[in-house]
Amino acid sequence: MCFMKQMRSLLTASLMLGNFVVGSLPARAAEIGKPGYAIVVSQATHQKEDWRRVVDALVEKHRGQVMEYDREVATVLPQLQQLFPKYACFVCRPEEATREFVATAHVLMRKLDDDPYPDVFWGILTGYDAACALRIARHRDPLTIHQVASGTEVALEMCESGTWYCELKKNRMVKKDPGGSPRELSGPDDTTEALAQLLNGNQSDLFVTSGHATERDWQIGFAYRNGSFRHQNGRLFGLDSQGRKFPIESTNPKVYMPIGNCLMGHIDQPDCMALSWMNSGGVLQMFGYTVPTWFGYAGWGCLDYFVEQPGRHTFTEAFFANQIALIHRLWTAAPELAAAELDANGRPKSSAPINLNTDPGAPARQDISGLLFDRDVLAFYGDPAWMAWMAPKTPCAWNQVLTAKDGVWTFEIRPNRGEKTFQPINRNGSQRGYRPIIQYLPARFKNIKIQSGEWLKPVVADNFILIPNPRECDPGKSYRIVFSAESM
Repeated sequence: MCFMKQMRSLLTASLMLGNFVVGSLPARAAEIGKPGYAIVVSQATHQKEDWRRVVDALVEKHRGQVMEYDREVATVLPQLQQLFPKYACFVCRPEEATREFVATAHVLMRKLDDDPYPDVFWGILTGYDAACALRIARHRDPLTIHQVASGTEVALEMCESGTWYCELKKNRMVKKDPGGSPRELSGPDDTTEALAQLLNGNQSDLFVTSGHATERDWQIGFAYRNGSFRHQNGRLFGLDSQGRKFPIESTNPKVYMPIGNCLMGHIDQPDCMALSWMNSGGVLQMFGYTVPTWFGYAGWGCLDYFVEQPGRHTFTEAFFANQIALIHRLWTAAPELAAAELDANGRPKSSAPINLNTDPGAPARQDISGLLFDRDVLAFYGDPAWMAWMAPKTPCAWNQVLTAKDGVWTFEIRPNRGEKTFQPINRNGSQRGYRPIIQYLPARFKNIKIQSGEWLKPVVADNFILIPNPRECDPGKSYRIVFSAESM
């Protein structure tokens, strides 16, 4: 913590002096200055004493500003626009955190300014009960992820240590010990007990799942018979294919990525999988689909930004980097659909003609409906300002460095893997690889003028830089943009 505070102070001083440097360090450029924190809560929830304590905890922790609404959360938009915080936390009782609420929050958080991208890092803080939510709200210590556990293939070569069990091929597992390389081993026919032990050992900081799921269960095997994770009264348990039950009581703080699971993020009642993960699984932040998923861009792509770029993005930043990438892909292909309103099931409320952009890399016509479907149906739960990131033990495929001098900014991408720099690291899942390069800015900018590097087709918004993945890397080329901007 002392190191982080010193880094933030140093970076703030550099910004004030007109010189600024951000490299590929765990120090967060997004933490410079006083970012602002909005706590959005319904009057009905705020009036309940146990839930008011949740709000009060966030006020104390972040010096947050409380914004109440009566019936429609969208009515707080003018207050949000006036404050324009870096973070917004929606404190919700389980019955409020509906599929419709998630979709509304996505739309609302894109309306603070005129561009189609998320304007705020936001999350929904809820829990199986108020006590569960209060525990999450009060947690302060950041998390560095040293060990990963997964029910599907992940890029362990980018992790400090971990274990994954294959959902497609029985007995296949891969393990990596600290300081070693991933080793393929032979696992059990049924992995329920092994996965439960990885959680109950209180060593796994990140848990990843995919495959079939509902609000009631996670079905561990996708292509073969296996057990499941279920819940009862807010407590998780494993149930193997022989009917053996393995209670899950994991107390160490962790983040959870159900990257391809249907409905894992849908809170249809207090006793559901999402809230049980928070209650007995030790989960402080997670995302999850609120609908049956089929396309997968919004979920699977978070691996590209979080696990495969260790130490670069916090869990919150990785989630929203992928949201930015999704919207940019829509914007590139069909600008008129970038602001299309959808219902809570991810379907357009009105049908509009699609005029396709023919630029290389733009999605095909059949992909546009998938991008629209995914855009507003992935919930983010937890305090969005809480920081969790991967241990930066493995160098990223490229370094990205943002510098400034006298109001002129330079963003440079430095390849680390030669010709393979921009190629996918892992292709397991749906819609993987070739994500745009995202750099968050240390302040909100205006009057942005790109001076060089237009060939990279950059997007410089008020709070981030996006460069489409170049795909092919020429180590002799300079991947750099230069732009002028003013702080808001």
